[in-house]
Amino acid sequence: MMTVTDSDSAAPQAVAAETPSPLVSAPTTTTSTNTITNTFAIPQRRIITPDDLTHFHQSQIHADFFGFIEACSDAVSGLKISDSVHDQSATVQHLLTLLNTIEATVDQTPAEPDPKSRFGNPAFRLFYDKVQVSLPEWLAPLVQSADAIPEVAKYLEKSFGDRKRIDYGTGHEANFMAFLLCLWKLDLLTSSDLAAVILRVFVRYITLMRKIQFTYWLEPAGSHGVWGLDDYHSLPFLFGASQLVPHKHLRPRAIRNAEIVDEFANDYLYFSCIQFINRVKPTASLRWHSPMLDDISSAKSWAKVEAGMRKMYRAEVLGKLPIMQHFMFGTILRFDNVSGRVVKDEDLEADDGHLHVYAMGQQFPDCCGMRLPSAIAAKEREGRANRSALPFD
Repeated sequence: MMTVTDSDSAAPQAVAAETPSPLVSAPTTTTSTNTITNTFAIPQRRIITPDDLTHFHQSQIHADFFGFIEACSDAVSGLKISDSVHDQSATVQHLLTLLNTIEATVDQTPAEPDPKSRFGNPAFRLFYDKVQVSLPEWLAPLVQSADAIPEVAKYLEKSFGDRKRIDYGTGHEANFMAFLLCLWKLDLLTSSDLAAVILRVFVRYITLMRKIQFTYWLEPAGSHGVWGLDDYHSLPFLFGASQLVPHKHLRPRAIRNAEIVDEFANDYLYFSCIQFINRVKPTASLRWHSPMLDDISSAKSWAKVEAGMRKMYRAEVLGKLPIMQHFMFGTILRFDNVSGRVVKDEDLEADDGHLHVYAMGQQFPDCCGMRLPSAIAAKEREGRANRSALPFD
């Protein structure tokens, strides 16, 4: 059985005080205003109950995390991926080198040719273990405080998927943003870096994750994908819509035209995501295999799409217990829950490597969904998108 402990016994003896410092939606300062002490801890899962999730929504860290995403979105408004941005900072350059190194690790860890299961390739676990062991060394030149490295590294490690289930979803994507937020709070990133963080670093991360998804056939985390957007990602649609907000000619309905999509995929994240979907779900039309995206394309402007994506991310990722129960908090990203319980990685050997808060008698466990083949074989899942009301009108 998985063990849940009281936070008093599991928390570090000394904990950094939380400094309220909400991020504004548009970056206006040159550096973060956060004060982080020299005390760090391995992040643990602290959203255990619905009350914990409610408390999280009222917390400073929720404001900081969503504010950071909004600041990143604002920073790329009107910019192409190919545009010149401030990408020469030591942090940005190190992050790009780090992601290149991780991609080399993928190349050095080929998939098993004849896996016994169709649910992910077991070689992913070997890749994951290599990255986990090497991250402290790879991060040392960037995060110069040795005490902080284990805490920062945990978020980056978790951003590549679940080792045991061999799956990937919006929660893992959120861990990459948490990793970047840690760098922001440690004053290793500034407002002038944010455009490069998305158009260089985040784009590189998405490219890497596509390669990992194809190489190891990662399952979508949850059987419904990301509400019919993309079986794995959500933030590229938000940042991509922001890129297009001031565009004079392209309209949301342009995603229905495959030739236009291919023409602009290298410059805009939104079109890049549509191109990927078109390639892995080639049967019929966008209306058939991705009806939610098709519905969104009827929005009057990219500003409406971008605003709707913000609302959707807040409600469908940060607002969902099945996703946020897996999120972790340490001393850089600090959250004191109301249940007084925490879950460590070593507690997760049982229960298929997942903490199911519902196992404590609250409701049926559905966070991981029914096991399905990778979304690279998405044609097996045509027409299953959630058709709930959308905030894009």
